[in-house]
Amino acid sequence: MSSDASISTTSSSTSQVNNNLQVRFKTEEGKLLLLLPPESNHGEIESPTAITWTDIWQQLKQRLKAGERFWQPKTEVQLIAFDRLLDTRQLQEIAQALLEVELQLTTVKTSRRQTAVATVTVGYSVEQKLDITTLNQPPTEKVKPMSEPLYLQMTIRSGVEIRHPGTVVILGDLNPGGSIIADGDILVWGRLRGLVHAGAQGNSKSLIITLQMEPTLIRIAEQVARGPEKPPAQFYPEVAYITEQGIRISKVVDFTKMSR
Repeated sequence: MSSDASISTTSSSTSQVNNNLQVRFKTEEGKLLLLLPPESNHGEIESPTAITWTDIWQQLKQRLKAGERFWQPKTEVQLIAFDRLLDTRQLQEIAQALLEVELQLTTVKTSRRQTAVATVTVGYSVEQKLDITTLNQPPTEKVKPMSEPLYLQMTIRSGVEIRHPGTVVILGDLNPGGSIIADGDILVWGRLRGLVHAGAQGNSKSLIITLQMEPTLIRIAEQVARGPEKPPAQFYPEVAYITEQGIRISKVVDFTKMSR
């Protein structure tokens, strides 16, 4: 069951058009979702006018003012940005507007790499999907190809989660309490001290590579392993991969020799 904060008495086709041109709040499975109008319609709905950031900002303020009595204080919000391009300033403005009515932005779902990077930069969890143009379309059995790699040059702090339907490359550290979930490989060119899950859709050939392997929890496909209780005296670039005995961690130089 889900409910939508916007109310319409028009026909279903007109209502769908209006919804795709409006900022909306929606409750789904106990979560409060903030949906932005997508930038493209993928041939489904003809949009007579482009929705600008000014339009989105004005609509958001109106929705927050109209709906503030319906929400519990400190309710967490997931921002569904679809394919809309958002920069760090716009994300911070959305978060501040929510905070003013005691709502808390926690996660951004987007199909745009630039929006995903901006989200992590300002400290929120991100889930990047190839195509999230609608939340209501029926599931399909078609297997989607993996997305282009997501590159982030930063430290992933505690409380930040990154989800990406491809490989994730971090030029920096993954701190304890942070997590990365990727359908492809995970490369952390720094200290890996958080939770990582490579091959999240079941690809047991996925790898996890880092300069300093100190994970709290490591997963590849369905296999799970915990990090060592005591760190080694000396660190080397290491790779985690699946063998018949489960997850194994080896020096990158040794793994390269085995792969020849």
